[in-house]
Amino acid sequence: MHPKPREDHGPGDPTAARAALGLALLALGGWLLTTARPWHRPGHPLALALGWTASGLMLVCGLLLLARCVRTAHAQADRSGETPPGPPGPPDRGLRPSGPPSTGR
Repeated sequence: MHPKPREDHGPGDPTAARAALGLALLALGGWLLTTARPWHRPGHPLALALGWTASGLMLVCGLLLLARCVRTAHAQADRSGETPPGPPGPPDRGLRPSGPPSTGR
């Protein structure tokens, strides 16, 4: 028996809920856009316009939420001094350039 049954990992990622909402809005907007196609069933122009407007609004809002979350996450990494993940730089082999030493001119 452990006195502490689970570890405390601290507060979670503050952008996780907004990112999940952004992904949900993108999925819902995309689904609505594919179901509001006029060539499958002719509908009233007002209903089509409302469907396309609602799906476009969901897609834009979802994209904006995700962009904000990415910017927030990268800004936090910059402030904390962490190196954001990316391609590795050239390896530092500790070699000096060849040639005569500099004269200090």
